[in-house]
Amino acid sequence: MTIAVTAATGHLGSLVVDSLLERVAASEVVAVVRDREKAQPIADRGVEVRVADYGDPEALASALSGVDKLLLISGTDFDQRRQHHVNVIDAAVRNGVSLVAYTSAPGADTSTLPVAPDHFATEQYLAKSGLDHVLLRNGWYHENYAPALEAARQTGVVLTSAGDGRVSSAARADFAEAAAVVLTTDEPVKPVYELGGDVSWSQDELAATIADLLGSPISVAQVGPEEQAKVLTEAGVPPVWVQFGVDTDASISNGELEVPGHELSTLIGRPTTPLADSLRAAL
Repeated sequence: MTIAVTAATGHLGSLVVDSLLERVAASEVVAVVRDREKAQPIADRGVEVRVADYGDPEALASALSGVDKLLLISGTDFDQRRQHHVNVIDAAVRNGVSLVAYTSAPGADTSTLPVAPDHFATEQYLAKSGLDHVLLRNGWYHENYAPALEAARQTGVVLTSAGDGRVSSAARADFAEAAAVVLTTDEPVKPVYELGGDVSWSQDELAATIADLLGSPISVAQVGPEEQAKVLTEAGVPPVWVQFGVDTDASISNGELEVPGHELSTLIGRPTTPLADSLRAAL
């Protein structure tokens, strides 16, 4: 059995490799990366490293030769993401990969999250590919809120337009472990996993967590989307990320990042990591 992980030197991919190596021999893992030099620490652990960019179909076809199972970690080039995913899926088809797991987004088929359209398009392409596949609809990462922690340290405020919406975030390592479980289990897997932390939190609870970590009072500034965009722009946030933040808060307000059930903790066989633990590591 050979298991390949794309983007294997990224924040999530490197953690997936770590988790796989706790379950299978290094000889069963293939790391697909863009930069061989960056992957040297992985190679030093006995993992085969293959170089292929998401934008290079032929390199991807070569990189997936002999692969039985594949974790396709979603790309970060927003302008090219859909085509990049198509390239990886086509390479998997060419090589007869038996199972593709894909890191999607919560409720990608119905969500208004700014990332949802690309993820849903990839899900649809997978469905048409004929490949057996698993959708790992990962919720928000705790680590996404490290910038909010730093902003609160500087301003004493959590700025938001999310209202009373709640977020079921979890640590990247939790999502990575879930992917490794799905790729290595002998048990039947579900076609779709909606994955989120055991404990959802509000903006008030986020502020309280940050206050405890910093040892100083933190308040919540609930504003409208236009005011939020104005403040972020004046703070020097690039326009694309201003819009992303505003749109994400709108989705949170609609309840789209509160993930029901406990599929993540069930998969990994333990409670998910508390938000405070991940933010503490960002201090």
